[in-house]
Amino acid sequence: MYFKFTFCPIILLLWASLSFAQNVNVVIHGAASIAKTDDNFVCVTLDWWPAEKCDYNQCPWGKAGILNLDLRYGALINAIKAFNPLRIKVGGSFQDNVVYKVGEVSSCPNFMKREDGLFGFSQGCLSMERLDQLNRFFNHTVVKLTFGLNALFGRNESQTEKGLCIGDWQPQNKRDFMQYTISKGYKVDSYEFGNQHSGSGMGTKVDAKQYGKDVIVLKNLGIVDGLTHHIYNLGPGDDPNMMNKILDPSYLNQVSQTYKGVSDVVNKFRPQLEAWVSESGGALNGGSKDVSRTFADGFWYLDQMGMASTYDQKVFCRQALIGGNYGLLNATTFVPNPDYYGALLWHRLMGSTVLAVTKESDPNLRVYAHCAKKKPGVSLIFINLSKDRSFNITLLNAKPGDAGKPNYEFVGKQNREEYHLRALTGDIKDDIVCLNDVPMVQTDSEDIPAMDPKLVDASTPISIAAQSIDYVTIRDFEAPACI
Repeated sequence: MYFKFTFCPIILLLWASLSFAQNVNVVIHGAASIAKTDDNFVCVTLDWWPAEKCDYNQCPWGKAGILNLDLRYGALINAIKAFNPLRIKVGGSFQDNVVYKVGEVSSCPNFMKREDGLFGFSQGCLSMERLDQLNRFFNHTVVKLTFGLNALFGRNESQTEKGLCIGDWQPQNKRDFMQYTISKGYKVDSYEFGNQHSGSGMGTKVDAKQYGKDVIVLKNLGIVDGLTHHIYNLGPGDDPNMMNKILDPSYLNQVSQTYKGVSDVVNKFRPQLEAWVSESGGALNGGSKDVSRTFADGFWYLDQMGMASTYDQKVFCRQALIGGNYGLLNATTFVPNPDYYGALLWHRLMGSTVLAVTKESDPNLRVYAHCAKKKPGVSLIFINLSKDRSFNITLLNAKPGDAGKPNYEFVGKQNREEYHLRALTGDIKDDIVCLNDVPMVQTDSEDIPAMDPKLVDASTPISIAAQSIDYVTIRDFEAPACI
């Protein structure tokens, strides 16, 4: 372990010295917000997949599924508690294959391999004993819970169209389940109805008119006030071109049309609805075994969170907290992967008020700005996709109310708080991340390591190294939207 702590800064300083530095002006438009996120924007999922779930000749889920996950591990507990609170969505592809053992439901079978079943499995069951265990765990770890409901219960597969489910949704089992949670005093922040049934569907689909009828029935169980969608813009997890996609700014930009489309639909038909990204793993079918666990994945992940927030998406759920190749935690050891630390910093630093940012030149530099989570000031995230170019950033403050006035350079008087994330060896395929030149590894007591900022003289430019991710909080930046 001592070797890692001394090795990281040496390699990074050498690596950074070989890159070409470019001066860039970044303008923060702090007069008014352009969007708002939920205070618990960062979200992760816990999925139902059994150990037998396999893709690309590998079975990476192990015991990470909701029914099998051992909730006693200190590393798992500490990883969740570090967010205080963390939003967790219980759900995923199998949530429409789950029956709840409550009310009139007496048998409780396990998921079993079955060729004609949804995703190749039979229906499974959540017992109330397991639900009790989960809620004790969620209460102990300070979780803000979203629970995905089965939206296929009572339907049958069409005999004329493969993958189409027909018939009315039967709500009784869900009603009994929700009444049980209420009787126990369990804190469920929200429920999600079904999983990926629109359009071509994922595994199965429901006609839009039928789904609309079902939502009317759902409204008898509670208020319907959100619209969720999923993002897997990197394609199949076995794509050999995955790394190139992640490092290509034009490719990353493509998904902005999806965010804009969802926002436009909400604003047109029901502006009071909230739009959520309720599942986003980047790569399909468990993620990429060579990329999703590495530092490189953060370029996609954190850029998507930044982009989604500018389009007024209230919540962004990462698939998954644990399980598959895209888990924030290793499915066997519970050790955090690099994306965990990027997500934790976002949760701690980036507030719910989103600000517009403009910049000049290189598209490899991605920048997003929010009011600081802990007032006063603003927090920014810089993502540098370039392999051989670093950036020296000068911040400009946009003149509010008059587009004709020139922006003026921000001259701070307080030290900036900077958090520089790098791959341990300089190779972005590394699965260990350094924060301010210190490798992020759990302590002997399985606690998350300290994540303290580097205090930097405000009179100096912000330095963004090649292929790095950097958070910066500026306490004395005057942004009226943040007051």
